Amino acid sequence: MTAGALARRGFGDGARAARLMTEAGLDPGAHAQVIDALSAAADPDQALLGLTRLVESEPEPDELRAALNDDPDLRARLIGVLGASTALTDHLVRHPGDWRELRGADAARTPSPEELRAGLLHTVGADPNATAPIAAADTDDADGAAHALRVAYRRRVLRLAGRDLTGAIGLESAAAELADLAAATLDAALAIARAQSPGDAELCRLAVIGMGKCGGRELNYVSDVDVVFVAEPAEGVEDVQAAMRAATGLASAMMRIPGATDAEGTLWEVDAALRPEGKNGPLVRQLSGHIAYYERWAKTWEFQALLKARPIAGDAALGREYSEAIAPMVWRAASRPHFVDDVQAMRRRVIAHIPAAESDREIKLGQGGLRDIEFSVQLLQLVHGRTDPALRSGNTLAALEALSAGGYVGREDAAGLAAAYRFLRHVEHMLQLHRLRRTHLLPSPDTPDGAEQLRRLGRALGYVANPVTDLTAAWRRVASEVRRLHEKLFYRPLLHAVARLPGTEARLTLSQAGERLEALGFADPEGALRHLEALTAGVSRRASIQRTLLPVMLGWFADSPAPDAGLLGFRQVSDALGATPWYLRLLRDDVRVAERMAWLLGTSRYATDLLLRAPEAVAILANDADLVRRPTEALTAEAYAALRRHDTAEKAVAAVRALRRRELFRTAAADLLEVSGIDAVGEALTAIATVTIDAALRAAWAKVAADLGEEPCTRLCVVAMGRFGGNELSYASDADVIYVHDPLPGADPAKATHQANVIIHELRRLLEMQSDDPPLVLDADLRPEGKSGPLVRTFDSYEAYYRRWSSTWESQALLRAAPIAGDGDLGRRFTELIDHIRYPEGGVSDKAVLEIRRLKARMEAERLPRGADPTLHTKLGRGGLSDVEWVAQLIQLRHAYELPELRTTSTLTALDAAVAHGLLTAEDGATLDVAWRMAARVRGAIMLVRGRGGDSIPTSVRDLSALAGALGYRDDEAEEEGPAGRLLQDYRQATRRARAVMERVFYDEL
Repeated sequence: MTAGALARRGFGDGARAARLMTEAGLDPGAHAQVIDALSAAADPDQALLGLTRLVESEPEPDELRAALNDDPDLRARLIGVLGASTALTDHLVRHPGDWRELRGADAARTPSPEELRAGLLHTVGADPNATAPIAAADTDDADGAAHALRVAYRRRVLRLAGRDLTGAIGLESAAAELADLAAATLDAALAIARAQSPGDAELCRLAVIGMGKCGGRELNYVSDVDVVFVAEPAEGVEDVQAAMRAATGLASAMMRIPGATDAEGTLWEVDAALRPEGKNGPLVRQLSGHIAYYERWAKTWEFQALLKARPIAGDAALGREYSEAIAPMVWRAASRPHFVDDVQAMRRRVIAHIPAAESDREIKLGQGGLRDIEFSVQLLQLVHGRTDPALRSGNTLAALEALSAGGYVGREDAAGLAAAYRFLRHVEHMLQLHRLRRTHLLPSPDTPDGAEQLRRLGRALGYVANPVTDLTAAWRRVASEVRRLHEKLFYRPLLHAVARLPGTEARLTLSQAGERLEALGFADPEGALRHLEALTAGVSRRASIQRTLLPVMLGWFADSPAPDAGLLGFRQVSDALGATPWYLRLLRDDVRVAERMAWLLGTSRYATDLLLRAPEAVAILANDADLVRRPTEALTAEAYAALRRHDTAEKAVAAVRALRRRELFRTAAADLLEVSGIDAVGEALTAIATVTIDAALRAAWAKVAADLGEEPCTRLCVVAMGRFGGNELSYASDADVIYVHDPLPGADPAKATHQANVIIHELRRLLEMQSDDPPLVLDADLRPEGKSGPLVRTFDSYEAYYRRWSSTWESQALLRAAPIAGDGDLGRRFTELIDHIRYPEGGVSDKAVLEIRRLKARMEAERLPRGADPTLHTKLGRGGLSDVEWVAQLIQLRHAYELPELRTTSTLTALDAAVAHGLLTAEDGATLDVAWRMAARVRGAIMLVRGRGGDSIPTSVRDLSALAGALGYRDDEAEEEGPAGRLLQDYRQATRRARAVMERVFYDEL
């Protein structure tokens, strides 16, 4: 095979490859499959060089070549190892016959922990069945036993790598086997140490506790093996100090054996730095010493480390005693003050100490690396594992699976973390396998050697087309996803909330809940207990998540004005959405949603009713941006899409009304959560009413046209009036409108009017038909002649009426007229028509002003409900909405003809314009503004709290307290009057000042 052909097959130097093939005795014809396998290796050049070296060292090279040719499994395993690991290649060259370790059934089989332990103990001449195995007594050279152990260890790693590199086993199996192999090695090393110091072996019992990845059975190819030693005097030994000295000697000797260097190199270091007091503490302690330390002195990170503690070697019974004594302390650790903060701070310190030049290549410690996953999982385990034994695993992937099964982590999030963990560990394994050195830093692509290493690593991981580019892109993608999930899970506020609960309250039990409910202020603890039982009963994922959430949420319900109503609403929403996969996941993953939901349900009957009708709307509580009102254009597009999607007017308008219901909840939530002010509330309510009417009018028009068999012979326009026209709708407001139509040229006026009436009646029917959605009532009482006049008039009729019969109150009412649906050209013409009425040339006459004042006085006297306190009526009371609006409207009637800025339907905009032009002082304008906003907020909150409209501030302590809570008034120990008292004080003060301004400005001298 030519050098060029070999270069095209992936070899870096074709000429060199051709020469090496000749030296290895590979014939392109006879050994084509072997050459194909070499070219597919992680590093073809390295694999070919390694095979050449192996052939040269092998006493029977023909047997090796024949085996490679005839045995595809051997070929894949051996060439996979040669192309990925120079360290294992060196081992094969030192021990030529070891290539047979990759051949046959044993090479394909995963050994059990017991098999590994027995095999390595046999290697050093120890009896695996002995209580304390000792290496062969006739071993003259202890270093020889240690060397034999290291060679046997390498053979086992060689077998494992052969299966790993060919995809015969997954990460979990490989990592578990490496941990078991390390444990077996330590047991064999301890047997050698006993043989070296038999006197020490007789004095003590020594157990080796695996920590870190070895303890979790998720070890790397090359990693420090973290251990802790616990010892006790042997039976009959009374000298405790002598026993501890003996145990220390055995432990020290055992540690040196894997870490020693000979022809086989160092296996790995044994690190005991995680022991009590770290490197400053004694290497070996009695069990009582461990217990005393962890009870009195241990820091948070030490309990986190103990999560993975597992007996791995030495005295098995003593190891079990250690685990049984220490484990309960681990699962109580989350109750320590500032536990969650301490764990989070420790992770940040690790990141801060990474050199800047390495941060983007650090797959273990860096952001988006393995530590982010491990810390996230461990923190969740420690917080929730104190009440859920299913989470108490030292293995990251097993713990993650348990967290997902228990509902503590979403399935998708858990799957994402698990996939990322497997990817990162696979990368780490392939990095370490090359030279069997401890590393977790990706090579730099900016150097030729680094780029070549990345190429080999990428090919080892299966990225064949563009190894460097594809591997780098995959690492960045995984790191980004890990960072996202780490931020989501590791800094989840729910962890703080759960950790702060006393241990007895962290996992809700019905026997404890009754007393707690009463203490929290629930008026009906027995009823609340029934709700809790219904929510948490059973072993389902849903019940498990509820048991985690509810202990925290009970406190939030208790902070709301009506805890019992809040819990009832939560049960109703949960019953409606419990089978919906995203609902409880959202509450668990975004605790702000759960907290907001508890507040809304315990505060607002109106919001609760809306949420029960459309429980999926709870999703919008996640972000403030989702609570801000949507643009009118977006709402219109969605409404029109609903019209196109349905084949009947009833279904289409029902879909539009469902849209309105969702937007009403969005607005109410934003209002109660203080995301939106009163201006935005009015704009949002007006916008969704406008969109709903516009869409319903289109549906009504289409239905009537279908019934007629032709298009109606008129144009139609809906004009908003009152607060609707002023962009100031409230939750309880009807939509004040008037209807204008204009027959098409040549049409019969009577027929056109009849058709217009039919369309309007259909419009009203569609908007008010019985449904789960709130009706939208259209009130046309402000039309000419009021209820006595025709519902729909032609444009010409309006023109004639306003020219001959228009009264002062109608001019005032038209100040807020604004076309909102129907024919746009007709709406513009109508606006031009009424501008002459509402902005009369020269301003309204003195006679008209007197009439307006008399009308205002009569309205106060006659329309204020009997028995109503005029100081607490938000609409007609002193300094309330009406006072402010009439001041603004009188100024408009007088001056808008000459000041275009006053030509607005908005009360507050008109007041601003009046101040800007000196028609009101800035102080008076601000006073009126404050009072109007205050009255509007209170009026809206009455509807929100009670679920029905009302204009008067309630006087009962309970209702007033609920109203104050909805308006953001909180308990303040420095204030004697409490939230309800402060609300009344603020309201009366604002409206009293506004009333004084109104009386001075509205009744000024002509």
